[in-house]
Amino acid sequence: METEPLLQSGEQEIMFLILEMHRLLLAGVQFLFDLRIVLLGNRAAGKTSLANLITGHAEPHLKRTAQCVKMHGDFSGRQVTVVDTPGWWKNYLVKETPEFQKQEILLSVAHCPPGPHAVLLIIRVDALFKEKHRRSVQEHLELLSERVWNHTIVVFTYRDQLQEQTLGNEGKALQWLVEKCGNRYHVLNNENWNDDSQVKDLLEKIEKMVAQNRGHYYEIDLKTLKEVKQKRKAVERKAKARAKKQRQMRKMDSTMTGKILVLHNLIP
Repeated sequence: METEPLLQSGEQEIMFLILEMHRLLLAGVQFLFDLRIVLLGNRAAGKTSLANLITGHAEPHLKRTAQCVKMHGDFSGRQVTVVDTPGWWKNYLVKETPEFQKQEILLSVAHCPPGPHAVLLIIRVDALFKEKHRRSVQEHLELLSERVWNHTIVVFTYRDQLQEQTLGNEGKALQWLVEKCGNRYHVLNNENWNDDSQVKDLLEKIEKMVAQNRGHYYEIDLKTLKEVKQKRKAVERKAKARAKKQRQMRKMDSTMTGKILVLHNLIP
């Protein structure tokens, strides 16, 4: 004789959510139903892969992100918004990074209004991290002001590529970075990409950080944001004007070529 489950699937999900919220409250952490995250880091650090992992999308294509991309997903009762950003070259200081890319970093926080709960700084733990790399990270993050460090967690990717190596072996540059983020970091094993506990632990660390920040999220200075948007519009206007001029030049060249051919055919 078959017996019906005491709780239907929908009821089970609600009960699980209630128990999860209760567990976090006992730990002094508030469960966030709406979670906003911005991902920053150099190229090939694994930002897009992490964005897909958090939002539950399929494993991403290999194209690099040229502009900010906003993604949405559900995870354990949370509505999660993730903004993936274009990565800078690992050896580049801010002065060497193209202006458009710096603007994308500044505008990233405007893609998840009123502001992100967390900025996740993605670092490949299997790659060398020297003083020049630390300076590059610091300069690019501080485009968002010094305040951004209070809302930042370092996420180390490709932990599976290390062989008996610990974070402490990476030297002063990496230790400085972790300490600058209040010793907040998370390590991802890319071989266990389907392990939901990796994301669950990361989101709980974000919620703990938000609790430490008394519920505050990162807010960009409105004046700075306005200036960046104005610069972006000016660049776009110039680009459109150049494109229009190029089309006109091609049209003139085509017309002149046609006239020359006609004259050539008329000459006996």
